[in-house]
Amino acid sequence: MKLLRLGPKGHEKPAILDAAGRPRDLSGLLGDITARTLTPEGQAALRAVDPERLPLLDANQRIGLPWTGCGKFLCVGLNYADHAAESGVAVPAEPVLFTKHTCTMVGAYDPVVLPQGSVKSDWEVELGVVIGKTARYVSQDDALSHVAGYCVVNDVSEREYQLERSGTWDKGKGCDTFGPVGPWLVTADEIADPQQLDMWLDVSGVRRQTGNTRTMVFGVAHLVSYISRFMTLYPGDLITTGTPPGVGMGIKPSAVYLQPGDTMRLGIAGLGEQQQTVHAWNPALIDG
Repeated sequence: MKLLRLGPKGHEKPAILDAAGRPRDLSGLLGDITARTLTPEGQAALRAVDPERLPLLDANQRIGLPWTGCGKFLCVGLNYADHAAESGVAVPAEPVLFTKHTCTMVGAYDPVVLPQGSVKSDWEVELGVVIGKTARYVSQDDALSHVAGYCVVNDVSEREYQLERSGTWDKGKGCDTFGPVGPWLVTADEIADPQQLDMWLDVSGVRRQTGNTRTMVFGVAHLVSYISRFMTLYPGDLITTGTPPGVGMGIKPSAVYLQPGDTMRLGIAGLGEQQQTVHAWNPALIDG
């Protein structure tokens, strides 16, 4: 299933894509797509529904976050060896974990707003993993059974804040609008192997990133198992799993960073595409 939410911010309708890729209205069956919808029981209830019998929705409207109730937005850094190399650091012996605040989360086509004075904002296409079943000390063999589905994430990052302003990475990762997610949540049964997905990102028409999830240092099953040793993962939690090479700070001879007016377009095979326009600081674009 491909689940999504359509409509103005705060007034989205839950939807599912039919076999022809058209959005069908789920609001007659559930109030919203929540963490509970993503559980095995919630998904089973949706699979019992024939999308062709549901009302069509206008596809030409805002696409919001695919689900509500994300309690934790967890991130894995330096999880592609070639990205670690372009960052000038060694491949980690264990997964590097950090968090993005849930206030970073926006729809796949929503504006990305640069913080005041930002000069080193950067892009990162990543595979997002959405939890559907509570996970605590799970084994790698059992880890994928706790995954509800997958999505595209753009882990937008302000490198000065992240690397030059002391402390952890969170300052550069947690800015408002720095976490576009979607357009869809694709349930795990539709992704035969999360370690065989092509991914790419363009900035203003220039291809910057090309990769495949097979080159992850730590795969999805490893990550879910590993993270569940340090915290309980609940339905609706999101793990974003690292980025392939081609980020702006790694461009030689001079780094390239996002500027107002730039457009980021990115996608992952089977999970859809995103596109965001970059704006100078404007709180109305965050709150509106």
